[in-house]
Amino acid sequence: MVNYMELLLLCIKIFGVRIIDVSLGTFRTIITVKGKAIYASLIGFIEVFVWFIIVREALNTDTDSIWIAISYSLGFATGTYIGSIISNKFIKTTFSFEIITAKHDMSDKLREKGFAVSVLDVKGKDDKTDKFMLLLEIDSNRLNELKNTIRKMDKQAFIIVTETKYVQNGYFKSV
Repeated sequence: MVNYMELLLLCIKIFGVRIIDVSLGTFRTIITVKGKAIYASLIGFIEVFVWFIIVREALNTDTDSIWIAISYSLGFATGTYIGSIISNKFIKTTFSFEIITAKHDMSDKLREKGFAVSVLDVKGKDDKTDKFMLLLEIDSNRLNELKNTIRKMDKQAFIIVTETKYVQNGYFKSV
């Protein structure tokens, strides 16, 4: 006979520990991409240690219930979500913006808002009007602010955003 209280406690334990181990795994993956191999290795050790303990317990129980698998899977999904949030909060990311616009005053307006802007004159294949390519490097905490500002100034602006691996020198305004 299934002891429902034991099953409930086991499911809660599996769910909670999976959140921890998958959050660590998500964070580890992101810092590995950022080139932080030593930190990633340490986090990986803790992640696998926690994973091993909970998998052993989940598989070695006498209780046979679908709720164990559901708890395990929900913990994984929740851990992935929480790990992403943790990564966004703790890992500094910079983005490169390339903006092509016909609005010649956009660079000045962006500078007034504290963005560093470099400007190049550009021509498209069939362009008869002067266009400008604005180059910016920003911290991730200003991403939405810049996107919204550009959208308000020029709905037709062509925008390319890429994550930057490395920045040396330049100008970043503290927010």
